[in-house]
Amino acid sequence: MSPSRKAPVLIVAGLALAIAAGWFGWQKFASKGDPTAGLQFATVQRGDIEDVVTATGTLQPRDYVDVGAQVSGQLKKIHVEVGSVVKAGDLLAEIDPTVYLSRVDASRAQLRNLRAQLKDRESQLILAQIQFRRQTALMAEDATTTESLQQAEASLKSAEASLEALRAQIEQNESSLRADEANLQYARILSPMSGTVVSITARQGQTLNTNQSAPTVLRVADLNTMTVQTQVSEADISRLRPGMEAYFTTLGGQGQRWYGKLNKIEPTPTVTNNVVLYNALFDVPNENGRLMTSMTAQVYFVVAQARDVLQVPMGALTVGNRGSRQPGAQTASAQAPASTPAGGVTTMQGPAAASATPRSEMSDSERTARREQRRPREGGDMPVRTRPATVKVQDAEGTITERNITIGVTSRVQAQVVEGLAEGDKVVVGIAGSGPTGNTGQPRQPGMPGPGPRP
Repeated sequence: MSPSRKAPVLIVAGLALAIAAGWFGWQKFASKGDPTAGLQFATVQRGDIEDVVTATGTLQPRDYVDVGAQVSGQLKKIHVEVGSVVKAGDLLAEIDPTVYLSRVDASRAQLRNLRAQLKDRESQLILAQIQFRRQTALMAEDATTTESLQQAEASLKSAEASLEALRAQIEQNESSLRADEANLQYARILSPMSGTVVSITARQGQTLNTNQSAPTVLRVADLNTMTVQTQVSEADISRLRPGMEAYFTTLGGQGQRWYGKLNKIEPTPTVTNNVVLYNALFDVPNENGRLMTSMTAQVYFVVAQARDVLQVPMGALTVGNRGSRQPGAQTASAQAPASTPAGGVTTMQGPAAASATPRSEMSDSERTARREQRRPREGGDMPVRTRPATVKVQDAEGTITERNITIGVTSRVQAQVVEGLAEGDKVVVGIAGSGPTGNTGQPRQPGMPGPGPRP
C-alpha cells in the first residue's frame, strides 16, 4: 500500500483510540466525583410490621364422633349420605333386628310364665299360713300332736322361701328383658350429636361383628368450629405461648385470613425423619362453611407487631454495632431528629438506658425490672425488646454518614425504627446493579399470601 493511502487509515485509527480513551477517562473521574453513584437507597416510611412464626397445619372439626355399631348383624339400611346434615337423635342406619326381636319376645314370654307361677306360690303361702294357725289353735286345746304343728310350721316357711326365690327370678328375667330391649334398640343407629356426616366407612348389606371391636359406621362432625392442628419446629416452639394471636390462609382462600387465639401446645412431639415437631392447636369459627376437613393451612403466629410505625429495610442495618465515639465528638444519632414510637407498641427504655449500663453495674431492682419487662405475659403481648443498630443515611447535601439507631419489632424484610431516623430519610440498602438483596421489598407470595398488615 502506498504512503498516500496509509495516511487516512492511520488518522481514523488514532481518532478511535482518542475517543475510547476519553470515554474511559470520563467514566473513571466522573464516578469519583459522585460518592453516591453505584449505591441503592430506600426511603424510611410508615407501615405495619409483624414478627411471625410460620408453620403448616391441617384443619379438623373441633367436635366430632365416630358412630359405631353396638350389636352384631347385617347392616340393613343406611339412611344418610356424606354431607347430610343431621340432628341429635336422627336415625342414621339400621341393623337387621330379627334375632334381637326374637330374644325380646322370648324374654317377655318367660317373664309372663314366672309371674303366673308367682300367683300360684302366693296361694300356697296363704294355705300354709291357714294350716299353721289351725294347728296352733288345736295345740292350745291339746287336740293335735306336736308333730302336726311342726309340719305346718315347716310348710309355711318353705312356702315363704319359695315365693322369695320366685320373686328374685322374676327380677333377673326383667333385667335380661331390659338388656334384650336395649340390644333391639341398638339395631337402630341414632346420631349422638347435631352436625354433618363427613364420612361413611361401612356399606349397606355389610355384616358387622362387635365381638372383637366396635366397627365404625360413619362420622358426624360439627363444622361450625374448626381446629387448626399446626406442626411447629423445635427451633420456634419456644417463641409460642397460649393466648397469642394466630391467623392462617388456605390455597383456595384467595388471600382471606382466618384469625384465632393459640389454645394449647401439646407436650409430646412427633418425630419424622429426625425432625422434631410439636402440635400447636387453635380454633376458628366457620359459620359460612368455607373451611373444610383436611384443608392445608399456612399458619402465622404473631410474636410481636407494630402498627403505623417507621420502618427501614433489614438490608440497610448493621445490627448490634453502635460504633465508637471519638472524644469531644458528637454522634450522628444525637444530631438527627428522633422519631416517636407509634402504633401502641410496648418498648423498653431508650438506647441509653438499654445499652449504656452494663448488667454487672445494675442494681438488684434494675435487674428485676429488666427481667419483668422481658417475661411473657399469659394471654397477652410480650414487651418488645429494643436493639441498637447502625445505618448509613444520606443527608440533604448528598453526604453519607453512619448513624446509630434503635430498632424494635423486626420481620424478615423490615425493622421498626424506635428512634434515630425520621420519616423520609434515605438509607443505603446495597449496591446498584448487584441484583435484589431480598430485603428491600415485600417477599414474593407463591401460592399463599405471606405475613403482613391485617387487611
